[in-house]
Amino acid sequence: MSESIREILARPSAGGGVTIRGWLRTARHSKEVSFLEVSDGSCFSGIQVVAGPECHGFEETVRALGTGCAVEASGELVESPGSGQSFEIRASSVALVGGVGEDYPLQKKRHSLEFLRTVAHLRPRTNTLGAVLRVRNATARAIHDFFQQRGFIQIHSPIITLSDSEGAGDLFRVSTLDVENPPRDEEGRVDFRQDFFAAPAFLTVSGQLEAEIAALALSKVYTFGPTFRAEDSNTSRHLAEFWMVEPELAFCDLDGLGELAEAFLKQVFQRVREACPDDLEFFNKRIDDTVLATIAHVIEQPFERLRYSEAIEILEKCDRQFEFPVRWGLDLQSEHERFLSEEYFRRPVVVTHYPKAIKAFYMYLNDDEETVGALDVLVPKVGEIIGGSQREHRLEVLRRRIAELGLEEDRYWWYLDLRRHGSVPHAGFGLGFERLVQFMTGMANIRDVIPFPRVPGNAEF
Repeated sequence: MSESIREILARPSAGGGVTIRGWLRTARHSKEVSFLEVSDGSCFSGIQVVAGPECHGFEETVRALGTGCAVEASGELVESPGSGQSFEIRASSVALVGGVGEDYPLQKKRHSLEFLRTVAHLRPRTNTLGAVLRVRNATARAIHDFFQQRGFIQIHSPIITLSDSEGAGDLFRVSTLDVENPPRDEEGRVDFRQDFFAAPAFLTVSGQLEAEIAALALSKVYTFGPTFRAEDSNTSRHLAEFWMVEPELAFCDLDGLGELAEAFLKQVFQRVREACPDDLEFFNKRIDDTVLATIAHVIEQPFERLRYSEAIEILEKCDRQFEFPVRWGLDLQSEHERFLSEEYFRRPVVVTHYPKAIKAFYMYLNDDEETVGALDVLVPKVGEIIGGSQREHRLEVLRRRIAELGLEEDRYWWYLDLRRHGSVPHAGFGLGFERLVQFMTGMANIRDVIPFPRVPGNAEF
């Protein structure tokens, strides 16, 4: 295999022959020479190929090249006389590998992100989406490294499930029944006993419950996989299909979970800053001029910690008119979360001890019987980026919470069974991977940090 452009640009000095393969970002032709900027996606920068009459294929190939063409170029690596990069290639040959039609949509101009979503099969070739995908890759690797270095074991949780771990509905149904003529039971309802799984089945909203099973045997585990929400929400923060990171730890309380969440974010941000400096510089220059400062802030500043009641008190006393009401017992909205992290504390904030009425049944019931051991990490521009809790490990308390919320105990028989056999205090959190990438890059719309967004009314590509 030939060297990537990233590897070539990392060389300590010029000299020697090289061969590159990639796509033309631009092609400028003067009377005696052509300047081709070639990118192979390995890094933000392309490399300039300078071709003159001595280059094989100059007249018949090079002079006809334009943006988007796939080429193979060979020549000598020399120092670049221009600014912007150290090296360029003095071509001895250029071959056309794949041409483009006259209707090729990605020309040398700035395209709107909305337009690029309509050509998602081509948009990774743009500077913006190429940089997003490299940052996304570096972030995923940093996440795996963080957990693997700390002895966590990755668990592959199921995508098809019979339960809703969030207890909030909005599920995608999985079925092989004939939708136009489904079988019916004696009461005229759809008879899911004749379906593939012999029961109503759905795409998962979380791998948490399965991670709890594994943590109560392996101590420290994490899942990293796709999850699905059938929310009819056309906002810049929601996707129907997205990836979740969910660690789960046995013998862990809420304080330990908060320490893990802070260490996790700091290390992941540090690793991505080291791996993708050029991409992050691009986002800072073209997308959001606070990207680099925000990343540095997350890495260098200690996270603030306070309880939900303290957060409500701060919000009630501040001189700010919010769109959504602030009152003890109501959940914090994005505008409240951003105010706390962006303006009041000016750093990431860990909020704990939320009212039990607004949190899930599996969260640890505190001694006051009014709050649960829940935890949210709030960051500027996004709001909540991590949500977690200490899990309720006491059998009778868990049964009582399930009853209070009107859930069917039989559906969680195995979850309850875990509390009967060797139950221990344990805790875990969930992080939306795309929200994390969105926060890192400053991209305004979450649809632009995933290659093929799934949203209401659109599952193309």
